[in-house]
This record gives sequence, C-alpha cells and structure tokens, in this order.
Amino acid sequence: MENYEIADILKHTAKLMELHGENAFKIRSFQNASFKLDRLADKLEGKSVEELEKVDGIGKSLSVKIYHLLSSGNFPELDALKEKTPDGVLEMMSLKGIGPKKVATLWQELNIETIGELLYACNENRLIELKGFGTKTQEQVKQAVEFKLASQGHYHYATVEVLAIELIAYFQKNIPGLIIQTTGDLRRKCEIIDEISLIAICNSTEELEKIKSAIKICPWLPEVLQMSPENELRTKSIAGPIFSLILAPINNFPYTLWKSTGSNEHIHLCLNNSTIFESELLEITSEELIYQKLTLDFIEPELREGLEEVNWSKQHALPTLVNVKDLKGILHNHSTYSDGIHSLLEMATTCRDLGYEYLGICDHSKSAFYANGLSIERVQQQHIEIEKLNSELAPFKIFKGIESDILNDGLLDYPTEVLSSFDFIVASIHSNLKMTEEKATERLLTAIRNPFTTILGHPTGRLLLARKGYPINHKLIIDACAEHGVVIELNAHPYRLDLDWRWIQYALSKNVMISINPDAHAVEGYQDMHFGVCVARKGALTKDQTFNAFNKFQIEEWFQKRRDHCVALK
Repeated sequence: MENYEIADILKHTAKLMELHGENAFKIRSFQNASFKLDRLADKLEGKSVEELEKVDGIGKSLSVKIYHLLSSGNFPELDALKEKTPDGVLEMMSLKGIGPKKVATLWQELNIETIGELLYACNENRLIELKGFGTKTQEQVKQAVEFKLASQGHYHYATVEVLAIELIAYFQKNIPGLIIQTTGDLRRKCEIIDEISLIAICNSTEELEKIKSAIKICPWLPEVLQMSPENELRTKSIAGPIFSLILAPINNFPYTLWKSTGSNEHIHLCLNNSTIFESELLEITSEELIYQKLTLDFIEPELREGLEEVNWSKQHALPTLVNVKDLKGILHNHSTYSDGIHSLLEMATTCRDLGYEYLGICDHSKSAFYANGLSIERVQQQHIEIEKLNSELAPFKIFKGIESDILNDGLLDYPTEVLSSFDFIVASIHSNLKMTEEKATERLLTAIRNPFTTILGHPTGRLLLARKGYPINHKLIIDACAEHGVVIELNAHPYRLDLDWRWIQYALSKNVMISINPDAHAVEGYQDMHFGVCVARKGALTKDQTFNAFNKFQIEEWFQKRRDHCVALK
C-alpha cells in the first residue's frame, strides 16, 4: 500500500469523525498525519509498529492502527464510521465546497440523505435560513450538486486508458493472434470518456464464442452481455465505465475502425468531400487508402472531431503533430521545498534519466502557505542548491523557476529584486477562485502585463469532473499573451489539461507558444507529459510551436533574452 493511499484513508476517517461530531483533538491528529504522510518519501509498508511510531505525525496510537491497516488491508475505525453513515450522506461528502460540518447540518436538521434530496431542498430555498448557509452558499451547493450529477458516467481519459491497455493485453493473452485496439472517443484521446471502446477482428461464429468465453472469465467484466445488431458487445465494467467491443470481419475492419473512430461530424465532412458512395469504402484495406479514396490526406485519429481537419486535409495543409519524443525538457515541477514528495536531486536525476536535457523547478511562492510556499530566504537557499547540482549534473541543467501565485489584484508574489533572481516564472491563480469573468480576466491580464511573467499556468484553474474553471475571456487572455510575449501552459495533469485544447489553434494564430507542463509533485508525475501531448495533438500543436521542444541552449537563450528585457524596463 502506497503512502498516499494511507493518507487518503486517514483523511476520509477524519472527515467522517467531524461529520459525527467526535473529539476535535483526535480529528486534528488524523488530519495532521494525513497531511504529512501524503508528502513522505520514505515508504511505510514493511515497517514495524515501533518504526511507524517514530515517523513524524504518526505517534503511538496511530502507529498501531496503520500497522493493522498495512497488515490486513482494513481500517476498522473507518469501517465503523461508514457503517453508521447513509450512502447518500457519504456521497454528499464528496461535493466540492461542502465540508463535513455543513453536511452534518443538512443531514441532522433537514433530514437530507441523498444529493437528489439536497438539490430539491436548494430549489425550495430550504438552506437559506440554516446556520452557516445563506443565499450565496445555497447557490454554490446547488451548482456543486448539478455538476456532480452531470458528471456521473464520465471518466478521465487517463483512467480509461489504463483499463483499455489491461483489457487489450488480457484478450491478446487469452486469444492468441486476436487483432484488437481502441476506437471511438478513446482512440481520439478525448479528455473525458464515457466508455472503453475497443474493436476486434472476428471472422466466424467460432471466433465470436472465443471472445465471449474470454469475457466471461475476465476479472474486469461481468458475464452479462448485450449484442447489438451492429455486432457490438456491450456491458458495464467492474471499474464503472461501459465496455464496448465492436466486432468486424477482416475484409471491412479498416472501414469499421475509421467509421467508429471519427466523430459523426468528421465522418459527415469526409463523405461530403467526395462523390463516392459510402458502400465503396467497405472493403478498402487501410485507413490511409480510405482517405485517399475520399481525395483527402490521412488525418490522425486525435484530429477527427469535425472541426478544421478536413479543410486542412483538402488543402494538403495538415500539421505534423507534436509527440513526446519532441520534448526536450520538463518545466513546472515541485520538490520537497514546497509540497512535492521528492527532493530537488531526485526530481533532477529522474528527469535526466528519462532522457530530458533540462528541468524547470517551480515550487510554490510565499503566499501559498497551504503548500509550504517559499519565503525569500528559502528561495535563496534553493538557488544555492540548484547551482551546486548544476555543477554536478552538467550538461543536464536545472532552471530556477517559481510558481508565483497571482494575487487577488493580479500582482505577483515577490518584490522585483526576488522576481529578477529566477530564470523563469510560472504565474498561476490558486486562491479566491470564485470570480466573475470580468474579475478573473482582469486579474490574469494584470499578471500577463508583468514583464517577469514567463508562462501563464493552468489558465482557468479547472479540475475536470470536479470543478469548473473560473470563467475567462480566452481571446483577451491569448491576445495579451501575444502582445507581452507570454507562453501559455497546457497543464498535463489528467485532471486539469488546461489550457483547453480547443483554444490552442487561436493561440497559435496569434503566435503564442504552448508549454506542455506536468505540474509534477513527484517523479511519477513526469508520466503525465503523455496526457498533455494527447490533448496537444487534438489541438493540432506542432513541435515548432511547443515551448519545451526547445533544446537546452535554445530555451536558455530565450530565458536570458526575457530577463534582459526585464532589466531594461527597470
């Protein structure tokens, strides 16, 4: 069991203890332990009770409970709390912006036990008179419920991709020689996915029975199957998403793959581009030849959304999309200096060993007290360590960065003399997220106009399926970045993927570069670069327009010119 899993159990227990009004001191001890274990690099699994007791934040009482958890996989205290909490109340606890105390009030004073009842109560204005609520809070609760209900049945691409890879490997192991791959939204690498869409070659009843038999013993799938007239097997996976397997004979597999991959709009645009009948595509032997038959250049799966890709294809103007191998460095990463799990040395050496030429370290700035943001003294301390490591790790280089909070008035988080000590600055909003479009846009514009801002971080602050981003005028923001030479981040964390890929083309039309950044808080976070590239390709981003496709010398020169510009403005 990983440390973060233990931390999540302690955090969940603390929330339920607060819901049920248990001892405040005990609640704080669980919260404190959760916070510290989530950031602990040393793995707890395998430690004795005595060793656990010595870990900062655990203590004698919790050491026994954690040892039992690691030994048995059970946490009786959490189980007991869940047992006396209705399922609907547990679901209410997952709503954004509603803490345990407010849920307790709703449950105990209004007898609300489901989110459906809660939405009805909001519509009836029953929360307004409750202590600690009021009109504004009621509206926030209503929005949180509506967002959750709208998100049910939807999953992050990263979640479904893992399941799809496991299922493909499972089928290929159990049915040697089976040709099977992803299709639909999954093959287009959409950021939100409704189902695990796969397609396989099936030429006979015998092969169909083999596939059905494999499904019956598959640990991720129940036995109940529905077979549609279009030769599609459907069922709900154990993990949640719908599992869909399209079966096609080998002679029209390419056509079925093409038809099931593209959005309806893409297929419509392709067919309208040609005078041929769709039936003429049925037995063409590859997708490349299908596009050729349609008098189009081959269109990569990620682009098949029915936007501009068919026009580009007709004009032989399709871009060569960026890929992970094009990226030369990783910018926007955190270390143990703020809220990261791994040390600066560990972050740097792992980045180097992955084949990158440079690392941009961007720990949180001083206002981010919740994330152990860096005081001016600690900034200086980190810079000394970076210089030392750069001499030891050369030619690999660590660039001195910071993720500076954009304050409520749009200013950055340090005085000029400190800002000028960084190689680059990622400016991001982390607080006071509930803003009108006018307020959010002006706050960002002020930060963009600051000559020390190098990269605008996660522009809307969204968390996919959990929190809408604050509303912004994207065109004004992108225009300002073009005017002031600011790069825009495509935050590669699969829960963010912000800038939204739909705005990449507008940014490129204004010559604004995009930086694919993982926002890594541990070395494992570097793997998120893959998800950033997935959506970058959907936005038709190319290597030439990707900021961190610059090699070490190019980006070093770019940073220096930016710093010289700041000095000239003083």
